[in-house]
Amino acid sequence: MDASQIDLSGLVSGTRYARDGYPYETWKQLRDHSPVHWVESTGSLPFWAVTRHADITEVSRNPALYRNAPRLTVGSGRGADLPVRMLLNMDPPEHHAYRRLVSPEFTPRSLRGLGERVDRIANSILDSVPEEGEIDFVAEVSAKLPIWVIADMLGVPKDDWSLLFDWTNRTVGAADEEYMRAGMSAVDTMNTTGSEMFEYFEQLVEARRKEPRDDLATALVRARIDGEPMPRYELLSYFFLLVVAGNETTRNATTGGLLALLENPDQLERARRDAELNKPLVEEILRWTSPVAHFCRTAARDVELGGQKIRAGESLCLFYPSANRDDRVFDAPDAFRIDRRPNRHIAFGVGEHVCLGAHVARLELQVIFRRLLERLEHAALEGPVERLRSPVIGGIKHMPLRYRLRPAEAAPVG
Repeated sequence: MDASQIDLSGLVSGTRYARDGYPYETWKQLRDHSPVHWVESTGSLPFWAVTRHADITEVSRNPALYRNAPRLTVGSGRGADLPVRMLLNMDPPEHHAYRRLVSPEFTPRSLRGLGERVDRIANSILDSVPEEGEIDFVAEVSAKLPIWVIADMLGVPKDDWSLLFDWTNRTVGAADEEYMRAGMSAVDTMNTTGSEMFEYFEQLVEARRKEPRDDLATALVRARIDGEPMPRYELLSYFFLLVVAGNETTRNATTGGLLALLENPDQLERARRDAELNKPLVEEILRWTSPVAHFCRTAARDVELGGQKIRAGESLCLFYPSANRDDRVFDAPDAFRIDRRPNRHIAFGVGEHVCLGAHVARLELQVIFRRLLERLEHAALEGPVERLRSPVIGGIKHMPLRYRLRPAEAAPVG
């Protein structure tokens, strides 16, 4: 196939993603025929589409050559990204300094005590729904777990957890009519929501300065950059990042993971029978769903990648779901296999910008699928899945489900 014949119209289209899901066939054609491909026809600023696992890994592991700033996503323009200053749009050495502030809070060793809290939250969510009937799985289960966990870690009062849920929906779904504020554009929706979050977290910061606690909010307030407290804007942006990024991956992987199991009943049955498959199941769900569709990098100087000459200042768009279906890395990449080993997916990114909360997300997913599979006797879709209108997040807004759960006391002890 001549690369010029590849249809790129749905490559980064929120409308297309909402209607059909990710454009896997387009990505496969690009991987096979033009893995680093110049794109000018999406209505956005031009960019290089990078679709192979090896090339995305190379770019991600070379921050001196490929910078995060100033363009974070294809949908945003240069310098017009999220209205915050956070790890996602920082480069070294600033990125290292800010990541070190809380990275010890997210290591596996530091999170050992979190498992019981996550387990308690997961069980309370499953206990809160009727033992059988119909629910929107997103609203009643998958959306609650990550937002409740990060709110608990931050020390946000339970009465305010619903606020965080609404704000994350409006931030990630700013271009979706369901979440867009009445009479506002997507940009205005995001800016207004960001302002409300900043105002809320400024109050939380002041409360922790007066009365420190053993929570993540206090750790952020006490953090120092070059011996000085974190600047106000960067501090509030850190809260923004933890709440939004700490929610979306787990929410959408939980929903998409259950959907994959329902669509592959043989794998669902294996997962039910063999609790030892819990960890590889979660890794395959992450590969399969790849909740983040893309992020961008900008070439710091002229460089060659995948046989193409990239000029300084040109943007590269890294398509993570494409990398996670690359048959140069994965055997039978279009098959959902819960015992896949090895599984070199990059759903959390790779290199210095690998997701700060990856260990938390894995823990949440392992817990919710362990408890869900222990209790789930029956489940079937009760209507169409509704996907988020976003070119950046492969989200599912609603998944109507008819189900039956075992009572908690009847479930096997895990």
